Amino acid sequence: MPLDPQARAFLEPLNAAEPLDVSALSATQARALFTELGGAAEGAPTVECTEHRIPGPGASIGLRLYRPPGTGPFPMLAYFHGGGFVLGLNAGHDWIARWLSHATGCLVGLVDYRLAPESPFPAAPEDCFRAIQWMTEAASEIGGRADTLAVAGDSAGGNLATVVSLMARDRGGPALSHQILLYPVTDHSFDTASYEENSEGYLLTRDFMRWFWDQYLPEPRSGSNPHASPLRAENLSQLPPATVITAEFDPLRDEGETYAGRLMAAGVPTQLTRYSGMIHGFFTMPNLFNQTSRALEQCAHALRGAWA
Repeated sequence: MPLDPQARAFLEPLNAAEPLDVSALSATQARALFTELGGAAEGAPTVECTEHRIPGPGASIGLRLYRPPGTGPFPMLAYFHGGGFVLGLNAGHDWIARWLSHATGCLVGLVDYRLAPESPFPAAPEDCFRAIQWMTEAASEIGGRADTLAVAGDSAGGNLATVVSLMARDRGGPALSHQILLYPVTDHSFDTASYEENSEGYLLTRDFMRWFWDQYLPEPRSGSNPHASPLRAENLSQLPPATVITAEFDPLRDEGETYAGRLMAAGVPTQLTRYSGMIHGFFTMPNLFNQTSRALEQCAHALRGAWA
């Protein structure tokens, strides 16, 4: 399919600008460059939002808790933001958390895990695992149902959702009801067809992904660890049902779709959808892309089904 016209209009000024020397970027510069890219849509649903600090394996972990209207107990969703394991939360993630909480009637815990390079792998997955433990342990206190917890994440956050699902299975819980993986990072590899086809010109480039991985991994060989590259896990059975969303013009398309295929082969109920004409990051830019609404509705439908 051709590039979506809205994606083309978004990319044209970015591609016309002077190319960046990615290798010379600092984490601070990358955060300033990307954190507010795309902004947030007008009219985000009104839900209560409270800030929490929970004990973590290295330091306290920030967690924003979004509560829908009504009285609980509510089903629960832990959401892990994207950003290459380096970039922090942005306005788009806040909007997504509000929308999912309102649309599904669930508590959303938006996890502010430690970032690389200051805190390299495995800090992020360990923080995210601790967050789902806390949400389960504190369910009655925060108005949630411990038996309904699902996980979701975009890009690097999709990686963390896959890894947390593996950790929960292998560490004896918490039990998870669903995993939503939005164009997830699943492998420390850059040789897929989608990396060749979409290596530059579509916002996320191969050079940026190499840079993100370099910031995240304490040493290159850590990339073979299944908690960094879940596609390299030997066993994907007995994981929660999955919804996997990919974008056509995204370097990460093939590794996300390969991971979905391996889940299916392992007997995990999995729905895979490729969004034609879309680029990496579209899910958190609802003010720019009409297809974001369709993807949001798909995720909400999957969650409501998991909690029915």
